Amino acid sequence: MGTPAFGEKLDTIVYKKRVGAYIIVSRKAGTEIVLIQAPNGAYFLPGGEVECGETNEEAIHREMIEELGIKVVIGNYLGQADEYFHSRHRQKDYYNPGYFFVADEWTQVCEPLEKTNQIHWVPVTKGIELLKRGSHKWAVKKWQELKI
Repeated sequence: MGTPAFGEKLDTIVYKKRVGAYIIVSRKAGTEIVLIQAPNGAYFLPGGEVECGETNEEAIHREMIEELGIKVVIGNYLGQADEYFHSRHRQKDYYNPGYFFVADEWTQVCEPLEKTNQIHWVPVTKGIELLKRGSHKWAVKKWQELKI
């Protein structure tokens, strides 16, 4: 089985590679997950771009402080899923290999550093519906399968 891919890859488009690392953070015995709502209204799993020189795990730790103000204990690695998309905000086309993890534990340590996003705790099935990217939906579904 290859890496799952979402979105439409067109041969006529040059995509900018943007590597991302994301994590599923849950509460209430895994019945709720947290989603980040961007200013444009789109919902995503917490996480984001892996910056130059960072590991996926380092990116997650940085993003958790920025987006949620939490420290996480990174547990299972769910896998890689790729996404092809056009960002209207940035007027660019992206190839986004995403690396997905699960938080075993988390602790609130401060207020989120980023103030532009909204944080939503939602039931898992609602979260899957709300998520914008197919790769993020894939990760939550895979996590659900592993919990059974």
